[in-house]
Amino acid sequence: MEAFEAGFLPGNREDSSYQLTEEHTNVDIPEGFIDNDYENPDLDRFLQEFQEREPQVAVIGDAYTREEAEKYQETIDDLAEEYPYRRFVVAPKCGEAFEALNPDTTTLGYANGKSEVQAEDLGPVKFRGWDVHILGGNPRDAYDAIQDLTQPTLDDREPANVVGYDWNGPLRMAYWEYWTPDGWKDNAEMTPRETARRSYEEIKDFLKEKGVWPEIEPVELYGEPVEEPDEFIWMDRGGDPISTQEELEEAYIGEYEERGKVAFQSEVEKKFTEYREGWRPV
Repeated sequence: MEAFEAGFLPGNREDSSYQLTEEHTNVDIPEGFIDNDYENPDLDRFLQEFQEREPQVAVIGDAYTREEAEKYQETIDDLAEEYPYRRFVVAPKCGEAFEALNPDTTTLGYANGKSEVQAEDLGPVKFRGWDVHILGGNPRDAYDAIQDLTQPTLDDREPANVVGYDWNGPLRMAYWEYWTPDGWKDNAEMTPRETARRSYEEIKDFLKEKGVWPEIEPVELYGEPVEEPDEFIWMDRGGDPISTQEELEEAYIGEYEERGKVAFQSEVEKKFTEYREGWRPV
């Protein structure tokens, strides 16, 4: 939610879900990015999740052999016909993988996080001339990778086209610290949500300053996560009370620690108010 509002494309791993409990279902956000469970890869499981979520960007898998790269490329060829205008990512983990992948349909994943085989181990020069998505690493490390992939070389190598970057650091550290260009800072009295929001704001400012922020943000394409309603709120404590059985039957009812029972004229209105006011359902 916080990342989406700040201008990032929301995403998750295929073995996880945004909506873990009813407490988290008060907003609608697109599942624009899906990553594979690289420590326990299962292509069939991944494809099932892909078909249910239909993300814009999908990290299919890590290719440690030419055979794995060929399998992933065949998968992408099939998906590209059924799901046009998507971006499919494969992270090569050996030199032979590059030979089996098709630059017309496949984006290279540039391993920049915790993987045992890093892109630097293969050499950034191998990624030049391709569309590249940077996988992991804090924003400073990611920017250094962008420089390695795009800066002029003595032999005039074609630069890579860096199309994306993902990192889950703000969420992993949200209970304790937020990221800044000068390092991690203690979150003091901030909530995890406020801490994550601060990280996203700092990351966005850093990348914009470096000139690598996109002109169009995902929220402009998908719309706001919570639609602001036009209707008035009906309430049994203050406001206009519910006066008839018909009004009660048509209302959307919620009970909250802060306000008691509250009725709304629409589900959109209910979700918006819960998020804006921070009301906690009983």
